[in-house]
Parts: sequence; C-alpha cells; structure tokens
Amino acid sequence: MVGIGNSADRTADQVQRRKRRAGSFGAQAAVYAEHRPDYPEAGIRWALEAVAKKAGVVVLDLGAGTGKLTGGLLAAGVEVIAVEPDEAMRAELVRHFPAVTALSGTAEAIPLADGSVDAVLAGQAFHWFDQARAFPEIARVLRAEGVFAAFWNNDDNKVEWVAGLQEVSRSSASFPPSSSDDALPAHPLFAPFEYAEFAHSQRRTAESLTASIGTNSHTVVVSAQERAEVLGRILDYLRATPETADGEFDLPLRTEVIRTVLGPNSPR
Repeated sequence: MVGIGNSADRTADQVQRRKRRAGSFGAQAAVYAEHRPDYPEAGIRWALEAVAKKAGVVVLDLGAGTGKLTGGLLAAGVEVIAVEPDEAMRAELVRHFPAVTALSGTAEAIPLADGSVDAVLAGQAFHWFDQARAFPEIARVLRAEGVFAAFWNNDDNKVEWVAGLQEVSRSSASFPPSSSDDALPAHPLFAPFEYAEFAHSQRRTAESLTASIGTNSHTVVVSAQERAEVLGRILDYLRATPETADGEFDLPLRTEVIRTVLGPNSPR
C-alpha cells in the first residue's frame, strides 16, 4: 500500500524534502494536466457510496491540482467545489472546467463554511496534508454523515517492466522505501478507514510516459542536470524495453482508495 501518513519520526532532511516536493507542482502545471492519469469510475463510486442516494450531492475536491479527480466527479453527476493552493495548477483546472468553483486554499485552512459539503475527496494529495490540522478542517466543512476519501494512482510494480521503470526513475529527492506509513490513518472525529484497490491503466508512449514522470515532484525539485539525467535514463529504458519500445502501450496502474465517514465524536 502507498505510504499515506505523515509520520512524526521523519528526519529533518526528510521533512524539508517533503516541503520542497509538496510545493513543486506549479512549474509543471500544463504538463501535469496533459499527462497525469485520471481516476477509475468504480473507485469514485466506491468512495461516494455512503452519500450516493442523497439529492444534490456537493463534493469538495481538496488539493484539486489541475482537476484530474474533478473531471471524474463531474461525470458522476455531483456538484464540485475545487480547492487548490497553487495558482498555476488552479488556472489549469479552471481552463479545463470553467463552470467549477475553484478557490485558493489548503487542507489546513479550507475556505468554506461549516457543514457545506457532503463529501471531501483528495486525489494524489492526502500524503501532503498536515493530518493533525487537516482532519478537524475536513470534519468542519462536512455535513452530517459526510464522507472523506483519498485516492492514489500507482504504477503496478507487480509487472516486471514497471518495477524496472521505478528503479531507473529514482532521483536524489526520492523518498527512501519505508513501511512506517503503511497503516491506515485514524482520527477521533472519523470512523475507521476502509481500503480498496481498483485496476486502472493509461495509454502512453515512451515519450509521453517520460513527460508524465517529469511532473513527479522527485524529478522537479532536483537540479536541471540531474533532472535531465533521470528523464534521459527513463526514456532510454522505455525505448529499450520490448513492451514499451514501439508506439502506444498501456501503463498498468493500481488506484488505491481509502474512505471514512464522520464518526460519533463529530460535532455533527
């Protein structure tokens, strides 16, 4: 399972590296919008199951980025409010979804009124949140029996060539392998989290997959020289690997989703 927490036992270097990576995406906003994958419909339905029968469901896409989850939520027929701290990322979201209300804000300071949404969803963003501050804010803006869910798209490293790709993609800013964050999060305002995994894929070429990895924070925050070396290594690997060498191919993904609802200790 993807590392989803924000452990207190990180070194000072890891904390600073996390801060740099968390704030790095704006410089790649247009490329991010073009190349990052969306989220599977089945995962979105599972996340919203507890509120699916309500009329006029309003969902907050928190840490919305360029709107990769926003599009799937709109297709599911819910009203979407997007909150994203990075101006460049938010501008891309507005360009793709001009009818969506897009606000500047963070998980730790959500610019919405108390009890204003039925669900809060985070796509590829929860691991950047300060959970101690974010959970009370998420609980504050949720209505009674409201849902919180988080999504991650991960390369399926059970596939041999994908595992090899992950090895050649590492940079000096990559986080070290760790199992300390593998437990589901917990907070007294929420019921215990549930976990599910969904098969997903994205049609790619060697060049477009290299560009996509180039939007990952561990390739953005390094020096220009190291970035060029990492991306060159990735492209060489993909062009030399039979499954990815010629034309288009499917990148196998695993979409991990965690969900919870407001618990009995919530003020609502």
